[in-house]
Amino acid sequence: MALILGIETTCDETAAAVFSDEAHILSSVVATQAELHVRYGGVVPEIASRAHVERILPVIDEALTKANVRMADLSAVAVAYTPGLVGSILVGLAAAKAICVAQEIPLLGVNHLEGHIYACQMIHPEPVFPCIGMVVSGGHTNLFHCLSATELELIGSTIDDAAGEAFDKVASILKLPYPGGPNIERLARSGDPKAHDFPRSLMEDGNLDFSFSGLKTAVLYKAYGQNTRRSDRELPDNEVADLAASFQHAVIRVLVEKARRALRQFDVKVLCVGGGVAANGAFRSALEEMAKREKITLVIPPLALCTDNAAMGAVAVEKFRRGEFDSLDLDAAGGLLRRH
Repeated sequence: MALILGIETTCDETAAAVFSDEAHILSSVVATQAELHVRYGGVVPEIASRAHVERILPVIDEALTKANVRMADLSAVAVAYTPGLVGSILVGLAAAKAICVAQEIPLLGVNHLEGHIYACQMIHPEPVFPCIGMVVSGGHTNLFHCLSATELELIGSTIDDAAGEAFDKVASILKLPYPGGPNIERLARSGDPKAHDFPRSLMEDGNLDFSFSGLKTAVLYKAYGQNTRRSDRELPDNEVADLAASFQHAVIRVLVEKARRALRQFDVKVLCVGGGVAANGAFRSALEEMAKREKITLVIPPLALCTDNAAMGAVAVEKFRRGEFDSLDLDAAGGLLRRH
């Protein structure tokens, strides 16, 4: 059995995991940075990269210890190199390369988004490919037609804000703490999702792209008016709850409808969903209802595999089995995913 160390630092989670060449997870460790970014209402790239430098070695050591594995037992190192924040990615990439050189073992580059979708395969007893893959997070909102774990065709993406980013920005508008997603979801439980009919953009037939910027602005105007400063008005708790519930409802309606369209358009019967927003309970419930109506198989990982982690780097075992290793010249490729 070959053992692989996985490293993930594409955004603000410093993560490491140990898994076998059969994608069996021996350990998974995640050090979150949420407390560092609270005061800014979002991830600050400079702070994130500095925090990765401080945490990367302790996190790797903990992952090895929990797996009862020595560095000398490793057969390869898998590291997420795209897409994401370049400064953050470079920290993980440097650590991975150093281990590869010291142990004389190969390097496996991991696409972060492929990892999110592969997390679905890791928990599903049957092959999930071909499938429609959906990644919904703070940095990404994408739809893929997935022929295999590493053959992904981008068929839809956000043209502005990612869904998770919209959650964070709306939370800031409603004066809720960061991270916004869990706080919006919590308040939405006591609110009326039909209190406000917020816009749902790009819903014309055949369109698989997303746009949440206008929705975010609609929440701002509904809460404070177009000419009122946020500091001039305090929103009653029930109004905040209704705004949160209506916003969440609008986002979920768009996400679920686009997934349904993609399934029909590509005549695929499996939907795999990953990313931090997939931890939202209302979103998961709406997907389950749609899957029953459409008679398709829905695969969503448990919460620990939805948010950023290194265990999903087990997608690298596909390359490992084929002997497709990367050069130590592998560079970080940051940014958001866009079709060319």
